[in-house]
Amino acid sequence: MIAKIGKGMNIFGAVSYNQLKVDKENGKVLLAHKIPEPVDGNFTVAQICRAFDPYLIANNKTEKPVRHISLNPDPSDKVGDDRFMKMAEQYMKEMGYANQPYIVYKHTDIERTHIHIVTTCVQIDGRKISNSYDHHRSMAACRNLEKKFNLKPADKKTQQNDKLFFKPVNYAKGDVKSQLAAVIRYLPQYYLFPNLGTYNALLSLFNLTCEQVSGEAYGIPKKGLVYFALDAKGEKAGNPFKSSSFGRHAGLDHLEAHFEKSRTEMAKHPSKAILKNTIEAAMHMATGELDFKKQLLGQGINVVVRRNNQGRIYGITFIDHESRSVWNGSQLSKNLSANVFNDWWNNGIKIGLDTTQSITLSTSPTNNYIEKDPFRFLTYSSNDSIFESLGSLLLDSQGEDYEELDFENKMKKKRKRSRGK
Repeated sequence: MIAKIGKGMNIFGAVSYNQLKVDKENGKVLLAHKIPEPVDGNFTVAQICRAFDPYLIANNKTEKPVRHISLNPDPSDKVGDDRFMKMAEQYMKEMGYANQPYIVYKHTDIERTHIHIVTTCVQIDGRKISNSYDHHRSMAACRNLEKKFNLKPADKKTQQNDKLFFKPVNYAKGDVKSQLAAVIRYLPQYYLFPNLGTYNALLSLFNLTCEQVSGEAYGIPKKGLVYFALDAKGEKAGNPFKSSSFGRHAGLDHLEAHFEKSRTEMAKHPSKAILKNTIEAAMHMATGELDFKKQLLGQGINVVVRRNNQGRIYGITFIDHESRSVWNGSQLSKNLSANVFNDWWNNGIKIGLDTTQSITLSTSPTNNYIEKDPFRFLTYSSNDSIFESLGSLLLDSQGEDYEELDFENKMKKKRKRSRGK
């Protein structure tokens, strides 16, 4: 079983996402805990949200009081409604939410039948339920559910304590070639990516990019790759390095074979449906681009956006560190294509995920946010271990304020310059 925990501030968005599934007959309410059941048995978004009001009003200082959790058994597990309800109750008890209001939905719109749980981390007395070690506790709860309900265990990659730590050093210092090699040689061993564009999206997290080059030697056409380090503005810094400098794993021939392998594996990859649902849920809860990225980052998913000189979004890529796979939005769903996000973030038009109806959003600074990936300009030294564990690659970013961190880093640089003078 795989669990995903979304954290946001928009209870209406989380409930409406699930209620939309019910309205489309792709889902149903399984359990309403501490939420009054309507006389006719038909829940509405407004009625459900009202049940959370006393809790949310009790503490208006918590930035992200809403929890949107999905529990995803293996498709081969045939779980009935009764077992789903018991599983949800046990999971919430182990996570410390037994006394909270929550509503459990069953989704049947994909082959992988799963449940979503909407709740709040704010208690009725205003105290916040601690989210420390949420990821660890959630994984432990999933393992317990697998044993108790005889479910197929998640694969070993998912069960690992997957943390990836970026070391904030500058490529310009020390042996640049060795620093680049430490990243380039290992990524194909641990990630699936189906083409050069998705490979570059992954490299961009490490302040790197590559380009294909072609030429002719002794009358024979040749093609290959060159790699560049990027500076703090995302621009090429220094001279290019031939792929041969980093071994065969960095070369075009090896990567093209990896692309083919990735396409084959990703076509049947179990994480695809989970990732799609996680992204769609975040779209409903997020207020704009920055909030959307932060929500997904908290679940181990990086978002890389490509814009042209006019600011139009022409590409969007999702890097799921839990399944170690890299997806273009259009691979996951037509509702996750670059055009959809361009309409949302540049034009203020949010397309319904299961309908063609458009909803005009109010303009806010968040909607006009220009890409600034939290990890976009973080690099690391080969002398410090790149992977605290090479087998564990999930970004741990919950509770971080990346605008504040960015400001802090700028002030540190300013103080260093002052001391130098």
